Amino acid sequence: MDRLEAMSMLVSVTETGSLSAAARGLQVPLATLSRKISDLEARLGARLLIRTTRKLTLTDAGVAYVASARRILEQVEEAERTAAGEFTEPRGELVLTAPIMFGRLHVLPVVAQFLAAFPEINVRLALADRNVNLVDDHIDMAVRIGKLADSAMVATAIGVMRWVTCASPALLAAEGVPREPADLARYPCVAVDAPLPAPYWRFRQPRSGAAIDVQVRQRLTVTTPEAAAEAASLSVGVTRLLHYQAADAIGRGRLQIILAPYEPEPAPVHLVHVSRGQMPLKMRRFIDFAAPRLRQAITPAPLPSPSAGVSPPRSSPP
Repeated sequence: MDRLEAMSMLVSVTETGSLSAAARGLQVPLATLSRKISDLEARLGARLLIRTTRKLTLTDAGVAYVASARRILEQVEEAERTAAGEFTEPRGELVLTAPIMFGRLHVLPVVAQFLAAFPEINVRLALADRNVNLVDDHIDMAVRIGKLADSAMVATAIGVMRWVTCASPALLAAEGVPREPADLARYPCVAVDAPLPAPYWRFRQPRSGAAIDVQVRQRLTVTTPEAAAEAASLSVGVTRLLHYQAADAIGRGRLQIILAPYEPEPAPVHLVHVSRGQMPLKMRRFIDFAAPRLRQAITPAPLPSPSAGVSPPRSSPP
């Protein structure tokens, strides 16, 4: 039997959580995949998977074997890349991931230029608003926005991205411009749904840098930043987004930045990849090519000057 093929199938089953999903991903018949894993267990004389009608579970022997199989497959893959010349010539497929909107606005144009400059490299760009696991999903490099968790990842700093609070000129004309974060309590707000939603927005004292948490009235919660910017443009309420998420509406005059002096710390932006002994040239070339271009693309926008002709916030009725 082909043990490497069986190892790869077993790893795929553990990543997808089912035999049928792994068979679809590998494009092999389900019966073939099941037989290969059974043959592997027979060869080892050990049960690796516990199959039930609802889920698959690794045995203790299976957990240890899959961990070893991953290392072996990675070593084989690196050996193949070496033989194919990835460490001597920039070639092969480069797999990247980035947040959907940031990727479309900033990463995709850089990738297009990169492809023109390096004809022997192909790119697969996976756009997703979640932090995918680079090892499990076989991703070479990711754009991450926000503070990085301590990990074995190698990070290249790209820059920072402002958090901006903004509202439509029509809403501000009707309700007045908030002068400090506490004023937001009187305004309807548009929020973006998050895994850990908070009923408050964090700001920062201009002089001391102390945090200011303001509870906001979320009239509308949406699942994407684009929808939040559109809703705020329609005067549904005030919203708070990363600058690139609102930049188009701001540039068109549909949104106006408010409370700029109180903005929280900007979010760092990095290119990250898994630490490895020798980096393939395709990755080194992309970092060298993309990092300066992305830094230029996300250069922080200047703070806006105070707008004229907009009234201060209305006083609450007695």
